[in-house]
Amino acid sequence: MPKTTLSSKEMLARLVSFDTTSCKSNLELIDWVRNYLGEYGIKSEIIYDPTKNKANLHAIVGPADKPGVVLSGHTDVVPVEGQSWDSDPFKLREHDGLLYARGTCDMKGFIAVVLAKLPEMVSGNLSTPVHFALSYDEEVGCLGAHDIAKHLDKLPVKPKLCIVGEPTSMKSITGHKGICALNCTVHGKEAHSSLAPYAVNAVENAAELVAYIKSVARRMAHEGPFNKQFDPPFTTVHTGIMKGGTALNIVPNICEFSFEIRNIPEVNPETLMEEIRQYAFKTLEPRMKDIDPKTGFEFKPSSNVPAFDISNNDPAVELVLSLSGSNITEKVSFATEAGIFQKSGVPTVVCGPGSINQAHKPNEFVAIDQLTKCENFIDRLLDRLRIA
Repeated sequence: MPKTTLSSKEMLARLVSFDTTSCKSNLELIDWVRNYLGEYGIKSEIIYDPTKNKANLHAIVGPADKPGVVLSGHTDVVPVEGQSWDSDPFKLREHDGLLYARGTCDMKGFIAVVLAKLPEMVSGNLSTPVHFALSYDEEVGCLGAHDIAKHLDKLPVKPKLCIVGEPTSMKSITGHKGICALNCTVHGKEAHSSLAPYAVNAVENAAELVAYIKSVARRMAHEGPFNKQFDPPFTTVHTGIMKGGTALNIVPNICEFSFEIRNIPEVNPETLMEEIRQYAFKTLEPRMKDIDPKTGFEFKPSSNVPAFDISNNDPAVELVLSLSGSNITEKVSFATEAGIFQKSGVPTVVCGPGSINQAHKPNEFVAIDQLTKCENFIDRLLDRLRIA
């Protein structure tokens, strides 16, 4: 039976045709990749989420008894709703050397190049294995990567290096900020607004805590600590969603809001989170409970992505730099799955085709020359793995 052979562009067209928006299942794409790998005799491990509606995929090409190189990418994309696209966002369109569709840049371009190189990997007599690691729900908090990292940690032979192919214009990224996000529910006591002093206003108490969160953000900006390799060079704190109340003449009994900390590696986000929680519990709650003991604050984590930082002298960084033909590394403020792999003990570098400036926007694109640079990067990697 003939095996599927696709160029990087053809592979990308296939991948973007799957609508893997984070709120939807990615199983159709995962099943297609599993079948494609199976044509070449490569077995895939499927790691499902608790709902069985989404999954990670892990596969090894080459000798599994040796430490290998993980090529990692997330399969989910951000929504297109509310955006003005010039063409179908799930159908690849080429114009003036650019390839348009949702996910071309972030980050199916990298996955397409890696998968298109499968025939060369299989026929190349690799002495060092390549691991494929495809994840779900990166865009909503890097949820799937935690299970992939646990899976890799349980392998008889752990990988020696991970390359996360986020869009970096093929630059080597050796650090990024972390994300720690919480959802907060404020429980108040409802009453007619004419009796407001006898009620507990959930919106107002939420606003007081949001104001305190803003004071923490100002302190970080003014006092640091600072790391000039990042822009902005300090930890940021931000409230992004808030809703509460039903009518002006009703004291609201509930309010919900979400906030996040994007920390530089030098800052422990849990310390800041605990400071914010303690302000709620020790300063705001006692006044609320004096009126009704059932009122108060409830916090639930929504995402936790560790900050990422690796030394330029690490052999993993030196290898990626040699493959990219550069001696310059950078750090970025956006988060990736790299911190999760690094924390699990696998040295990690972020390097992939496309620019983050094109991600999440209408008419998202990746330049063809970026895919070519990525192809050359993978070719050089495979040459190293054949002679390692």
